[in-house]
Amino acid sequence: MAKGLLIVFTGNGKGKTTAAFGMAMRAAGHGLRVCFIQFIKGGWHYGELDAVKRFEGLIDFHVMGKGFTWKSDNIEEDARLAREAWDFARSMIDSGIYHTVVLDEFTYLLHYRMLALDPCLDVLNSRPAAQHVVVTGRYAPEPLLAAADLVTEMQAIKHPLPSGIKAQKGIEF
Repeated sequence: MAKGLLIVFTGNGKGKTTAAFGMAMRAAGHGLRVCFIQFIKGGWHYGELDAVKRFEGLIDFHVMGKGFTWKSDNIEEDARLAREAWDFARSMIDSGIYHTVVLDEFTYLLHYRMLALDPCLDVLNSRPAAQHVVVTGRYAPEPLLAAADLVTEMQAIKHPLPSGIKAQKGIEF
């Protein structure tokens, strides 16, 4: 690779994590190492956890959150966990052993000011030259979008939830 890309999947539509996971699978399919870090998800079982087992040694999958979100009853604890997760992510980026590093749901940590934006951008901009970093989540801040090489905004046109159709195995989780 001549240049590692900073890729952002954002927007209110479904598919941000799915797109990032697809990229991870594609890289692993070529025998390239991937580190997939989930910052928010946690506390429930979903299909990605089982799928990555098939790529043992190529995709390192880390669930760093406990489901910490805007609904938290202990925001200080959640911010501490967010900082710890970011420290881990930074070490994975800096290690240089990964072709691709996915920071899933990372934008929420920036949006809710659990992390300062500028130091995070410094890390992303100073990553190893051939390394790709994929960031997902709603509310991607403008400076992150400006720094990115590729940005896709997922836009919701229609979703089954308003019709009373609940999340389904293999689709949402």
